Amino acid sequence: MKNKVKLLREEKNMTQNELAEKSGLSLRTIQRIEAGNILKGFTLKTIAEALQTDPENLIVKKENAQIDRAKLINLSVLSGLIIPFGSIIFPLILTYKTKDETNKELGKQIASVQIVLSLVISLLMILSPFIQKIFTLKFPLFIIPLIAYLGLKLLIVFLNGISLNQKQELSIKLKNNFL
Repeated sequence: MKNKVKLLREEKNMTQNELAEKSGLSLRTIQRIEAGNILKGFTLKTIAEALQTDPENLIVKKENAQIDRAKLINLSVLSGLIIPFGSIIFPLILTYKTKDETNKELGKQIASVQIVLSLVISLLMILSPFIQKIFTLKFPLFIIPLIAYLGLKLLIVFLNGISLNQKQELSIKLKNNFL
């Protein structure tokens, strides 16, 4: 089980030292708890009092991780097949309306991938008429990146959906999340 000590401490604009002093615990104990050590008993009660919250608010129950919202966000990407930039707009709306941090983070990762993908396809679509003119092609060149884009979008949604069902994480995501 994880805990929310760091999150609540930062919300109250407290340093680890300040929390240690206010709770009467050592700085090292606070650091261990924030690193993921199990929080229980006296320590749980003391930190809850120092952060002015209930002890049950400090513990995140991971056993029942609900990622249903992340699955919905992943499926909302398909709206981009009908509505221009719908694959960015709808996932962002669903992401920022969710309260659960796990789903919010997964939603941000999904939207980030779609933003990058949309930027790349937009650039390719802008460049395709110029490339077509340079090489004097009669075939409408913009169709190739458009079909590749649609296929890639479907593949990403499919792979992420499978990964969310099996491992409760995304298989296709960016290394650095910029949202």
